[in-house]
Amino acid sequence: MDTAATDLTFRDATPADVDAVVRLIESAYRGDSSRAGWTTEADILQGQRTDPDGVLAVVEAPDCRLLTAEQDGRIVACCQLELRGGHAYFGMFAVSPTAQGAGLGKAVMAQAEREAREDWGVTEMHMTVISVREDLIAWYERRGYRRTGRMTPFPYGDERFGIPQRDDLEFELLVKELV
Repeated sequence: MDTAATDLTFRDATPADVDAVVRLIESAYRGDSSRAGWTTEADILQGQRTDPDGVLAVVEAPDCRLLTAEQDGRIVACCQLELRGGHAYFGMFAVSPTAQGAGLGKAVMAQAEREAREDWGVTEMHMTVISVREDLIAWYERRGYRRTGRMTPFPYGDERFGIPQRDDLEFELLVKELV
C-alpha cells in the first residue's frame, strides 16, 4: 500500500459531515474540478451527483453506513455500505481528485470489505457502475469484482442523479466474493 494511504483514519460519517461529503463526491465526479482525477463523469453526466438530503439519508438509514477516510483531519474519501439481505452494497464511493492515484481508493475499498464481512457476516459485495465507464470497471475487476451482465436502466429524467450527455447509459451489477 502506498504511504499516502497508511495514515488514514476511518470512521462512520455523522450528520455534521454531510456538507463535506457532498463536496467530496461532487468534486470527484462532476465539473471541472473532477478532471484533476481519473474518476470524472463530467463527459457523460452534468449536474449533481448527490445532494445533502441523499447523503443524510444514507448516514441515518438503518443497515447503512457512510464510511469516511480522513487524512490530516480532512475527509479525503468515502463510501456507502448497506446491508441488503445476504450481501452488502458498496456505493457513493469517492476519493478526492487531488489524492487519486496514491492508493486511497484501494485502502477504502479494503476497509469497507473487511467491515462488511466482520460486522455483518456477509460473503458478497455488490455494486453498480455505469456500463460505459470501462476504465472504472477495469479498476474494480483488478480488485476482484466480476461483471455480471445484469443491467438496470439509468434514471433518465431524474436530475438528482445528473443530466445525461448521452442516451446509452445503464448500470451493470458487479459482484465480489468476500473471503
